[in-house]
Amino acid sequence: MNKKGFASDNNSGIHPYILSAIEDANKSHAIAYGDDDFTQTAKQKFKQHFGNDAEVFFVFNGTAANVLSLKAATRQHNAVICSELAHINVDECGAPERFTGCKLLTCPAKNGKITVDEIAKHIHGTGFQHHVQPKVISISQPSELGTVYSVNEIKTIAQFARANSLLLHVDGARLANAAASLNVEFKEFTANAGVDVLSFGGTKNGMMYGEAVVFFNSDLSENFMYTRKQAMQLASKMRFIATQFIAYLNNGNCIETAKHSNRMAKLLEAKIKEIPQIKITQKVESNAVFALVPPEIYEDLQKEYFFYLWDEKNCEARWMCSFDTTEDDINKFVNLIKNLIKNSQI
Repeated sequence: MNKKGFASDNNSGIHPYILSAIEDANKSHAIAYGDDDFTQTAKQKFKQHFGNDAEVFFVFNGTAANVLSLKAATRQHNAVICSELAHINVDECGAPERFTGCKLLTCPAKNGKITVDEIAKHIHGTGFQHHVQPKVISISQPSELGTVYSVNEIKTIAQFARANSLLLHVDGARLANAAASLNVEFKEFTANAGVDVLSFGGTKNGMMYGEAVVFFNSDLSENFMYTRKQAMQLASKMRFIATQFIAYLNNGNCIETAKHSNRMAKLLEAKIKEIPQIKITQKVESNAVFALVPPEIYEDLQKEYFFYLWDEKNCEARWMCSFDTTEDDINKFVNLIKNLIKNSQI
């Protein structure tokens, strides 16, 4: 099996500039639990990118960032409205429900994105004690299908949220890929667009570990440091998370790596479109390519390049490109597909 497959950008290694930052932070002692210079510098770096009102709290992983963001915005009788494909609904093992006590209300999302029309169907029973009370709309940027919400689409959802006394959360595990796709600054489609709280990640784009909960609504961040501690997400050696974010947000590093993985996905899309036996199923707007693969070649293809089937019934594959994906990787992968199809006489 080729070790550099297309299964997930989580599978990629650590970018050298991140490793260098960790090494620099390791040269001496620093005060624990976030009272160190690295953490304070990282918080200022976030303010530069997301606005002076941004309040930042570092956690270990994306599930924690999502769950604690929602925890801060809800009470147990509330509900969270999200896509039926949302990571919080599909891939977090019920953690949002367990730790927030909230019900998830899902919307169909054929292209990965949810709309105000679908969200509005869940807005009823307000003040009725027998019904959960919707409180948060959660969207993923990019979506689970690799599509990207435009600035105006996010603003429209945020305006609807305000009009209905709701809050807006963004799962931004691949936010840099969205920023690279939109060619706008982070704050333009977060703080300036009306987002209340953001889960911001870099692990899928070259970081080793660590995520950030970013509050734009200051009311939600009150007492969050206690919530984080109770959730076992307060890192003692927090400087090793903070220093990664300093490097990640410095000099456009995260945007450059995201542009590369997005570009590799577009290259893969272009080459796959030359193969009539394979059909691209989603717009390629970030670093993901979704395609229907002939069942006859699926197993042999996976033996060389591991990837996941998004839809097993229809043999729909998800191919993820990473910061270290090369044109040579793409060419070898596509050539293997062509040879397998030729040998299978499809």
